[in-house]
Amino acid sequence: MIRILKRTLLSLLAIVLVLGLSAWAFIHSLHLEREPKANPLAGASALGFISAPSGLPANRGRVLAVVSSATALLDGKPTGFELTELSRAWWVFTANGLQVDFASPAGGAAPMRKDDLIDADYAFLNEPGVQARLKSTLRLADVDPSSYKAIYFVGGKGAMLDFYRNPAIEKLLQTITVNGVVGAVCHGPAALVDMRLADGTLLLAGKSVTGFSNAEELMFMDNPVSKLGFMLQTKLSQQAAKFIEGPMYLAQSVRSGNLITGQNPWSTWQVAEQMVQALGYTPIARRMTAEEASVEILLEYQRAGSAAALVKLQTLPVARDKRIILLHAFVAAKNRKLGDAFAIARLAGI
Repeated sequence: MIRILKRTLLSLLAIVLVLGLSAWAFIHSLHLEREPKANPLAGASALGFISAPSGLPANRGRVLAVVSSATALLDGKPTGFELTELSRAWWVFTANGLQVDFASPAGGAAPMRKDDLIDADYAFLNEPGVQARLKSTLRLADVDPSSYKAIYFVGGKGAMLDFYRNPAIEKLLQTITVNGVVGAVCHGPAALVDMRLADGTLLLAGKSVTGFSNAEELMFMDNPVSKLGFMLQTKLSQQAAKFIEGPMYLAQSVRSGNLITGQNPWSTWQVAEQMVQALGYTPIARRMTAEEASVEILLEYQRAGSAAALVKLQTLPVARDKRIILLHAFVAAKNRKLGDAFAIARLAGI
């Protein structure tokens, strides 16, 4: 019996070794070091969609972009807000003739997380005056809601700590929801939970929404309730008519009347453009990013499988980012979906 067990263990170790070496060889063959890297010196001219068409009004109104002031540490860094969820929306709003002001619960400098930046994010930071404005955000309690056509709640885990049940946010929402547009992405919809309109009804009553899902939260965080206070999907599901959950870490936006919500950071472009539409304008055309191309391929895989994803890969106008494809292969493997993991990884190598 012991001899059989030894042979079995040796066989398993051999299989693990072969699989590990195969995975290393596959990843090495992708030459990820050749993938384009974001340019910290990028400017607006590199983005391809910033110049508005001639005849577009210079000022179609103002949007209030709300970021978190939370400084509680998470993974050794302040929770704060996600830069990518502000910068990309800002480009869409400004390119479509909207003026954007930055505000936060505490006002002043807001802690920023800079994860997975692309040229658009660096270009935002390099825009004249942006850095100064991020260090002097408006205090929410001092904001006049009548000055804004729309309010946009930027995500980042800090939103769970100082957007939830914030009385200044409720005051702003009670005015802006009457004739304006409300947008929120990722953890930003925490601002909507338990909020009531002027007549006392819940803001989310009868609405369809999305936000950072429980599955996404639990993928890379142990016991999030102890750190964030609650699970966003659970809270939203309790108050909204419907919570619409898309595949993990892929673009998903939901419009319900004048409320537009996005599931995660990759949904930011969609949310901002749907807000522009909700304000009555047609968003100007722009060039797809490599990140968006990867998301489109992965969404097609989720909808229709490998063959359809391959067709999508071959027909998109820009190259995919192999690193994002591999991230999703890892997520599938972590969820013990090995067949999906191999199929998705193959999309990075074709």
